[in-house]
Amino acid sequence: MARNMQPILKRCRTLGIEPAVMGIHKSSNKNPNKSRKKQSEYGLQLNEKQKVKFIYGVLEKPFRKYYVMATKKHGITGEELLSILETRLDNVIFRMGLANTRREARQIVNHGHILVNGKKVDIPSYLVKVGDVVAVKEKSKNSQHMKDIAEANASRAVPKWIDMDKNALQAKVVTLPTREDIDYEVEEHLIVELYSK
Repeated sequence: MARNMQPILKRCRTLGIEPAVMGIHKSSNKNPNKSRKKQSEYGLQLNEKQKVKFIYGVLEKPFRKYYVMATKKHGITGEELLSILETRLDNVIFRMGLANTRREARQIVNHGHILVNGKKVDIPSYLVKVGDVVAVKEKSKNSQHMKDIAEANASRAVPKWIDMDKNALQAKVVTLPTREDIDYEVEEHLIVELYSK
């Protein structure tokens, strides 16, 4: 399986992303805007796409698939694209506070620690739906690692589209995420413009 192995802080600096968006609570002393030339319109559009792909850990082929899915929905394409990305199972685990980063959430899902509606799902790209209940397997709840992560992230805000039971380590998807639920700066219309060419 293809993976992006670039150093996270370096990539954040290049794309202008705050490391906290990635679940990393470190910062770099280097100035990302130092001696940077003005970007072309295409450069801005490409940078925005690369930024969103990097945040969610999605490669080009599935990202384009999500874009096509978004164009078939009735809402604004850019906002629908972000909503689809937010409903990926690995992102839901990250949003629940059961992983420090989306990369770690992907690993937790891959290793079979997660149930959706009582059934094991080990596909990080699985898209949750309204009414789905996402939970940690009973056996996995007792692992020290899972307990440590849940405790460390107990104060992290959970988005309103997820009804989280922190004691049971499970959550219900009560509604689909909206544009207001996106907690990082993104100009999604630039991505739509790029794909529309």
